[in-house]
Amino acid sequence: MTTLKLMKQDIAQMTAEEVATIASRLEQDEYDTPFAALEDWHLLRAIAFQREELVEPYIHLLDIESFDEE
Repeated sequence: MTTLKLMKQDIAQMTAEEVATIASRLEQDEYDTPFAALEDWHLLRAIAFQREELVEPYIHLLDIESFDEE
């Protein structure tokens, strides 16, 4: 199994087109294995934490909710 390892520098250099490609794969959901889908999901999530502006149009794919800690 191949593991995708990205450094902060890699995410810092990602383009909007690359993020759109990842999001498109997630939207189509035609992966060979669930683990392949999880790799893209985790990658998109990592991008969201570091480059939120690139992920804004695809935030619905991450199901990130605010938690009320009252």
